[in-house]
Amino acid sequence: MSPLGVHLHIQDSHVVMDNGILQVTLSKPEGIVTGIRYNGIDNLLEVLNDESNRGYWDLVWNAPGSIGTTGIFDVIKGTTFNVVMENEEQVELSFTRTWDPSLEGKLVPLNIDKRFIMLRGSSGFYSYAIYEHLKEWPGFSLDETRIAFKLRKDKFQYMAMADSRQRHMPLPDDRLPPRGQALAYPEAVLLVNPLEPDLKGEVDDKYQYSCENKDNKVHGWICTDPPVGFWQITPSDEFRSGGPHKQNLTSHVGPTTLAMFLSAHYSGEDLVPKFNAGEAWKKVFGPVFIYLNSAPEEDDIDVPRSLWEDAKEQMIIEVQSWPYSFPVSEDFPKSYQRGNVCGRLLVRDRHVSDDYISANGAYIGLAPPGDVGSWQRECKDYQFWVRADKDGYFSIYDICTGDYNLFAWVPGFIGDYRYDVVVTITSGSDIDMGDLVYEPPRNGPTLWEIGIPDRSAAEFYVPDPNPKYVNKLYVNHPDRFRQYGLWERYTELYPDEDLLYTVGTSDYSKDWFFAQVTRKKDSDNKYTGTTWQIKFELDTADQSSTYKLRIALASATLSELQVHVNDPKANPPVFSSGLIGKDNSIARHGIHGLYWLYNVDVSGAGLVKGDNAIFLTQTRGTSPFQGIMYDYIRFEGPPSSTSKTEIVD
Repeated sequence: MSPLGVHLHIQDSHVVMDNGILQVTLSKPEGIVTGIRYNGIDNLLEVLNDESNRGYWDLVWNAPGSIGTTGIFDVIKGTTFNVVMENEEQVELSFTRTWDPSLEGKLVPLNIDKRFIMLRGSSGFYSYAIYEHLKEWPGFSLDETRIAFKLRKDKFQYMAMADSRQRHMPLPDDRLPPRGQALAYPEAVLLVNPLEPDLKGEVDDKYQYSCENKDNKVHGWICTDPPVGFWQITPSDEFRSGGPHKQNLTSHVGPTTLAMFLSAHYSGEDLVPKFNAGEAWKKVFGPVFIYLNSAPEEDDIDVPRSLWEDAKEQMIIEVQSWPYSFPVSEDFPKSYQRGNVCGRLLVRDRHVSDDYISANGAYIGLAPPGDVGSWQRECKDYQFWVRADKDGYFSIYDICTGDYNLFAWVPGFIGDYRYDVVVTITSGSDIDMGDLVYEPPRNGPTLWEIGIPDRSAAEFYVPDPNPKYVNKLYVNHPDRFRQYGLWERYTELYPDEDLLYTVGTSDYSKDWFFAQVTRKKDSDNKYTGTTWQIKFELDTADQSSTYKLRIALASATLSELQVHVNDPKANPPVFSSGLIGKDNSIARHGIHGLYWLYNVDVSGAGLVKGDNAIFLTQTRGTSPFQGIMYDYIRFEGPPSSTSKTEIVD
């Protein structure tokens, strides 16, 4: 611990927190971070930017009744400054902006209290905010909110967000014409003439560095001279929307570091909270930790690796310290004010085993009460998630008081579990829920299946990118789906006929394209929907029974899935999803968006002994980014059926 305490220096238009390790300067009363001094660098933030464009909270909002995911961008500037706590152990500052009816249409109808905390001996600082909407205020939608830091481009050029996702990055200048050439959308840029010749011909796109909430704990930037790391650490997901698999931006060219709390990325408008007039709401976002570290300037030290490994260790410390005991606001409940839940989840599927099956690795969480699976679209309140152990046991600690449903999904099984009784958490409560049983959708034996039920299309065939559009980080990388332009490869691989998959012969890892995208018609540069065909053989067809086709989708963007059986021209089709999805995962290099499950009845009268075919048509075709990703497909026989395919895939 540093022998120096924390000191506060209040100036006319700025305030400085200083603990002897770093100094953080904020504008007063706005609460914008204008400077961070550390390890001999006067300011880690971009000094070429205006003070209001260095370190700030922002949001995007819209008037009630608005649709879409865009709106009014607002860098949140406080109008009142207050010292909440000041001693040698801790300084906590408050920058508030209050709303009144005279601001209607000009500012989002929220009271916002931004807090910044510095502790003795801490190599960093914390920030959180309390958003409040009063019952008598007008409604609004909140499309996005986050903290953004813009670092010095002359210092920070190496980015790290995971062990296998880190690299020397382009400069922001490289993205601008004529050095950079915008591709199919503004975020994706081809580096035509970058300042560093080694990067020439690469694609840069901030969405290539997206990350699921559950894995989005630490990311940031490294300066090598002197060796300094700037890290965004998020110790809990409880205040993020959409559950553990919701994807968010992290760090990207700028150099920019983000703490994302609420966004519509990889989900669309489903994750834009809409507040009505008369709806009271309050939520605490954060605290998150901005961590700074340094390394000795020695020739034999791998600076990026050393700083990254240290940042991961600090992340673990922060996670283990959650919920923090030091925030002053009563709106952030301490551990003793929260409750715990434990139990075990089992799976019952008689067509897999006569015994109960342990829900090995199940994702289990408490989220506001709602329908089965509603947690992935929930975006107003708090969620608390863990993974079960191999035997299905789980413990969820430090849950905020309130009413919840317990939700779960189990890798290897389709569908969602919900415990139907509302779980009420009170301060100090410790609830043992005992053994819970999930019975996944199942009517009859599996005749054949394609894929793995894991809510991702990663197991399917992901092609190599066009050599013109490569991000070198993802060459020979598990996340090869993050390359730009893969949607164009479908037409190149299937120039004349759409995908044909033969059960028992085809291999989904080689023969099932990862996304059912539109087909580009070269003659007029337009697009059309596509029809994929699954061929399978039945030893017998029970004409009087009903078979079941389970289709789990990992993603959908402005798509309509139609299913035909044996007759691709039949009208109406056996099934139509209608227009679904706005997650845009194809364009944004995500291998999934929101999860959809369809259970389709197939009349045995439409099947024959011997060769059969299912036709999957994505009918919409006005854009290269329309399409669906499959998670898993299963064809079940009737409940009493003993029929089998020649080979079960």
